[in-house]
Amino acid sequence: MDDKKIIEQFFNRDEQALCAVKERYGRAIFSLAHSLLKNAQDAEEALSDTLLALWNCIPPNMPQQFLGFALKITRNLSLKKLREKGAARRGGGELTSALFELEECISDGKTIDEALENRALSEIIDSFLRSLEKDERNIFILRYFYLCSVSDIAQRLSFSKSKIKTQLFRTRQKLSIKLEKEGVVL
Repeated sequence: MDDKKIIEQFFNRDEQALCAVKERYGRAIFSLAHSLLKNAQDAEEALSDTLLALWNCIPPNMPQQFLGFALKITRNLSLKKLREKGAARRGGGELTSALFELEECISDGKTIDEALENRALSEIIDSFLRSLEKDERNIFILRYFYLCSVSDIAQRLSFSKSKIKTQLFRTRQKLSIKLEKEGVVL
């Protein structure tokens, strides 16, 4: 079943939409939750919570990219769960480490969560990501969206850890320059 039909089922309040989402995207949702939470039981719970959140927000929302919409919900729910349980204790501190790295680029006295929720900032970052080369963009997204460790990224993309670290450093510098040009207060 395609995304359009799934969304239509949500709008018709047909519970089969939940089964369709789980069948089509359950593995991706579980995988993202598990990579953040490092616990299969918590990841299953995040999958269920994502399905409930989708049920509650469609309608009125009409997502253009259904998988991206669902993964954003999963990520936010997983991060909330990590915060509740203590990020350093569970997940090896990758959440804290990754967000700390980004705070060098995005910091105006607010928390990183508040800054990222700003719609204009999101649009600038989206534009910035579209301007990057494929490998550079993948590394950035794996680190700062999926919160993968440098070692995991290096292994996944068959690059050295030093290449990944250097690429992340350079990309953060580019982002910082882009934000300054766009008038985002650092």
